[in-house]
Amino acid sequence: MGERFSLIDIAIMAVSGLRFNSTNGVEQQEIHMRGSGKMTHPLTASIALPDWWGEAVPDDLILTTSEAQMEFAIGLAERNVAADTGGPFGAAIFREEGTLIAAGVNRVVASSMAIAHAEMVAFAMAGCAIGHHDIASVGRTTLVATTEPCAMCLGAVGWSGVTSLVCGARDEDARSVGFDEGPKPSHWVSDLEAVGIRVETDVLRDRAAQVLVHYVESGGIIYNGRAALGESPDA
Repeated sequence: MGERFSLIDIAIMAVSGLRFNSTNGVEQQEIHMRGSGKMTHPLTASIALPDWWGEAVPDDLILTTSEAQMEFAIGLAERNVAADTGGPFGAAIFREEGTLIAAGVNRVVASSMAIAHAEMVAFAMAGCAIGHHDIASVGRTTLVATTEPCAMCLGAVGWSGVTSLVCGARDEDARSVGFDEGPKPSHWVSDLEAVGIRVETDVLRDRAAQVLVHYVESGGIIYNGRAALGESPDA
């Protein structure tokens, strides 16, 4: 298989390699923002996994059932909440035979990035792991998400190259605790299946939903967009 990297190596690679308009990481361009005075315009962006990652994600992990894979993803979400390192969502990408390619947890607040949902982080880490933007380059794969994807992540599922999606908690479970899942079509499952992406829902739903409830009850931030303007998710 060629040179192999541990998941810790992949996380380190992601910190240095997941960049947009990347330069040497030092140069910055100053711009003027209306009403805000002089600000610096960043030329790089990185998403890092939590410090506890190496303890929770073993190398060469193989899980062959949807339930076992979901159990692993939920464990990541629970650890993320317990360690106060992000939101109550986890995701993992497995090869067809069950080998873990990469995983992610929600890092929106920690990274100051609205896009750093668990699925998006998992896609980014998978790209670093396989060295290709299309996850299908390694064959058929499954994305396991502890909650059904929001509008943003739903779009990314289709572009990522995964061929299966396994979900735990439902969209309504996330909305019930205050998260804005965005404008999703009611027929999103059939839309994915129409383009060849198999969908399995409600896998360990109750346990996945409990992670959401526990996060809110323990004082976790509901980090919806436009919250700073005092607008509700339905506004």
